[in-house]
Amino acid sequence: MQVSIDKNSGYCFGVEFAIKMAEDEMEQSDKLYCLGDIVHNDMEVNRLAAKGLVVIDREELENLHDCKVLIRAHGEPPETYKVAIENNIELIDASCPVVLKLQHRVKTAFDKMEREEGQIVIYGKKGHAEVIGLTGQTLEKAIVVMEDSDLEKIDFARPVTLFSQTTKSTKGFYELSKKIEDRIQAAKGAPVETVDFNANDSICRQVSNREPQLQKFSQENDVIVFVSGKKSSNGKALYQVCLSENPRSYFVESESELNPEWFHSSDKVGICGATSTPMWLMEQVKNYLESLEASTLPA
Repeated sequence: MQVSIDKNSGYCFGVEFAIKMAEDEMEQSDKLYCLGDIVHNDMEVNRLAAKGLVVIDREELENLHDCKVLIRAHGEPPETYKVAIENNIELIDASCPVVLKLQHRVKTAFDKMEREEGQIVIYGKKGHAEVIGLTGQTLEKAIVVMEDSDLEKIDFARPVTLFSQTTKSTKGFYELSKKIEDRIQAAKGAPVETVDFNANDSICRQVSNREPQLQKFSQENDVIVFVSGKKSSNGKALYQVCLSENPRSYFVESESELNPEWFHSSDKVGICGATSTPMWLMEQVKNYLESLEASTLPA
């Protein structure tokens, strides 16, 4: 059995930067608070917890004083910074630059939409950390859309400005954009004018470029082992890309979930993962697969 790891998989810049900031800070202190899981991967969260990273929620943040709190790559709404000032909390801000730029764009567009009685629509998962940060730029007035049924929240007779959570599927964004455009046309009974609908593809290219890369990788291997935390939106989306190209694709959180019956001794096995998957975890999966005795696998 031949086993390889996709060289394009693993942490995106934002996640890698946040983890490096956390580790650097913990070298000087035995405890650092983190607002939410630093990454959607339980094994990495547990590794950092052993070093002193304590995960807290927003309610716990309000009761903390005179300490240090890490803001992860997903970014935070303005309310978090307000609480930090009131409670004398030093923020270690590891917000991804791509997310920060998007927050600014959303805030600017929201101010414009307020003047024009329009709406901000965000293609994303309601309750996701990044989406919370984005809706916070709009005084919580943004409409979060994920499924077709969510479109009912939009008033198609009024102007719409659309953005996307940075880790969503490019295909999904353009499909949603077309549906909104069609609804606006139906509501107005006329072609869409630029002032009525403004669609902003705000998906991170470091994420979207992985789709064609994974399609090729999935075609080149007999079996795909996709390693990701089950809470990762990006992981779920990228796994579907693999599965669409290779029906012998399996989603696992760690090597403990691997089933030897999935493999044949003559297989080329490709290991890949999400932007929240650490390289050390994919290497652990590779080592396990290489340790399987060829004699125990079907030919």
